Amino acid sequence: MYRWYVVLVTEAPGLRERKKQRTRRELIEAALHLFDTRGYEATTVAEIAAAAEVSRATFSNYFSSKEEIVFADGPLRAELLAEAIERRAPGDPPVSVLLGAVKQLLGASGWSLDPASGLVSVRARLIASVPALRARALLEVAALQGQWSALLVAAFAGELDEVEAAALTGAVIGAVFAVVGHELRQGSTGQPLPELVRRAAALALAAPATG
Repeated sequence: MYRWYVVLVTEAPGLRERKKQRTRRELIEAALHLFDTRGYEATTVAEIAAAAEVSRATFSNYFSSKEEIVFADGPLRAELLAEAIERRAPGDPPVSVLLGAVKQLLGASGWSLDPASGLVSVRARLIASVPALRARALLEVAALQGQWSALLVAAFAGELDEVEAAALTGAVIGAVFAVVGHELRQGSTGQPLPELVRRAAALALAAPATG
């Protein structure tokens, strides 16, 4: 009896967390499908909850608004650079660390959407076309650059000052967003988006575009 109880207690949090992640992703996917077909402004939170087959109260447990759904991945980006810094080999320069962070971003399992999903393009188009989302995106990008710059300055104290860190992170983030935006405006180039992102980051840092 005691052994069974211990197993139940230690395994239950993992099961609950997986269920929470699944519900969160279902809400995001349902919302983006509705935004794509009905329009962002016309879609209500109640409709999103119904499409995901959850209650309005459950929606509120995950997101404070439908805008939060569009920017659900914001915290993950800063966390992954912190991980790349932690895992760096002795002597690795800031450029290598930033490229490693981009690689981790592309392969991370915690994204709200599969990077190969068509809903990634839907989300990008929404951000480009809805004024409120476009304004929020500018704030998100500025916050991300600030977070990445601060992490680099702390990790490379004495080697990298704030201006240099801002220049490096700004170059990477700007190049990645520019390439993604070009892909959406001009249509697919036939190359996988992750590969384009890697190339953009490498070009911004004048580094070889290795996988």
